Amino acid sequence: MTNPRLAGRYAKSLIDLSIEKNQLEIIYNDIKFLQSLCKQNPDFVNMLKSPVIGSAKKEKIIETIISGKVNELTGAFLKLLVNKTREYNLPEIIIAFINQYNKLNDIHQVTITTAIPMSETLQNAIVNKITSTTSVKKISLETEVNEALIGGFTLEMDGNLIDASILRDLNDVKRQFKNNEYIHSIR
Repeated sequence: MTNPRLAGRYAKSLIDLSIEKNQLEIIYNDIKFLQSLCKQNPDFVNMLKSPVIGSAKKEKIIETIISGKVNELTGAFLKLLVNKTREYNLPEIIIAFINQYNKLNDIHQVTITTAIPMSETLQNAIVNKITSTTSVKKISLETEVNEALIGGFTLEMDGNLIDASILRDLNDVKRQFKNNEYIHSIR
């Protein structure tokens, strides 16, 4: 069950505390580590959401996984989540934290999806093009691969989507044939 308001509150609290302790960048890196852990290991997320596994067991599992990999403040925050039985909200809290961090540092999230993996050179070219043609100066680029696009790309930034994929072009042609759009112009 998603709860963006709760996730936002916990993320804001962690950001405020990390700023107060002058550890914002360290905590941000810990959050990025936890995000990659959640993305790469669905069993970890399932364990967090499992009502069968008790809080004490979850706390031990989390402690074992993060031992020596995250800051003491991040570890205490995760322990607090388990004690408050909010550990199942961790993936949402991670997203809310990153969004608030990006807003605080004026970083714009850009997601580009292609049919095949992009080279580092192409990624840098896209970032340079965006920064040179817009007022955006800091970009966090995330790449995804979706073979269904066939070719081209989709780019999402600040709630705007640019769809320059072959799949969209094919769907447009299909719609035009289905609706017989050109027959009306012949008559």
